[in-house]
Amino acid sequence: MSILREHAENLYADELAALAKHDDRPRPTQWKLSPWAVTDYLLGTTLDDGSEITPKYIGDRRLMEIAVATLATDRALLLLGVPGTAKSWVSEHLAAAISGDSTLLIQGTAGTAEEALRYNWNYAQLLAKGPSKEALVPSPMFHAMEDGKLCRVEELTRIPSEVQDTLITLLSEKTLPIPELSDEIQATAGFNTIATANSRDRGVNDLSSALQRRFNTVVLPLPKSLESEVTIVQSRVASMAQALALPAEPPALEEIRRVVTVFRELRSGATEDGTAKVKSPTATLSTAEAISVITNGLSLAGHFGSGAVNAHDLASGMVGAIVKDPSQDPTVFREYLETVVKERDGWADLYRACRDQL
Repeated sequence: MSILREHAENLYADELAALAKHDDRPRPTQWKLSPWAVTDYLLGTTLDDGSEITPKYIGDRRLMEIAVATLATDRALLLLGVPGTAKSWVSEHLAAAISGDSTLLIQGTAGTAEEALRYNWNYAQLLAKGPSKEALVPSPMFHAMEDGKLCRVEELTRIPSEVQDTLITLLSEKTLPIPELSDEIQATAGFNTIATANSRDRGVNDLSSALQRRFNTVVLPLPKSLESEVTIVQSRVASMAQALALPAEPPALEEIRRVVTVFRELRSGATEDGTAKVKSPTATLSTAEAISVITNGLSLAGHFGSGAVNAHDLASGMVGAIVKDPSQDPTVFREYLETVVKERDGWADLYRACRDQL
């Protein structure tokens, strides 16, 4: 059976094994790799035997060093940033490299209850035998504390505030009380928590000051340069196309660069060369959305086109990503097309394809 999306520790098992083989630096208790090797795994390197470690994150090494160093202490890590800055991606790969297990995941939503962070009950067992260890249904956090691993909490600010504060005892006392059994779970060495939060969600369920103090925060920025963002998009699109077995040729670098350029200019409010200001739509236009647009273009080209991605294949995805508010975004995008895209050499096909979709 073909797995649609392998866990990081399985997909990159060879790289993790190669790093472990060459890793002679000190490792914190129960860590699979040293902090230095974890950072090399994230950012990519070439080992002494010629083994290539592919970059999982393209950006400032110091940010990754701070994140990894935090997890080697008793402080939890909060990855903060706008949508599409690879917070979840970095979180997964940190857990894979450190614990060898990225599956201990709590997905934060408005409906996340306290039981998701602590434990639940098998009610058939509970009714038959009363409160007992056999009736207990451990949460991912419970397993992480018991086994000395990392637990991931996605979209922390989407979780209701009263549920968020359940983490205070877990993070400060490293203890999970089970009052029904007059018992508790004490975290073993190696346990820690990585949370992610969308900085645009502030005001939804703000973290209490008590909870904020339990985290070290690392802000993941959008890619600084066009070329670095193009590299990220090209790499992720290639891996996704392979996983999805899309019957299309890899997209031309120029097509990727055009999509990324449009997204960067619209979200920054200025052209890349700084010569003109443009209006920004309500959409986020993150790197992740650029990856989605090009992957969708690959699917269209492979299944309904010539197999080679062109402007027509990309246009519908671009319009869908840019036009979120139908009352104002079409006007903003149409103005950008007329004043910027139309005037660029070699962009006439993209101008026509996008204009026809509006």
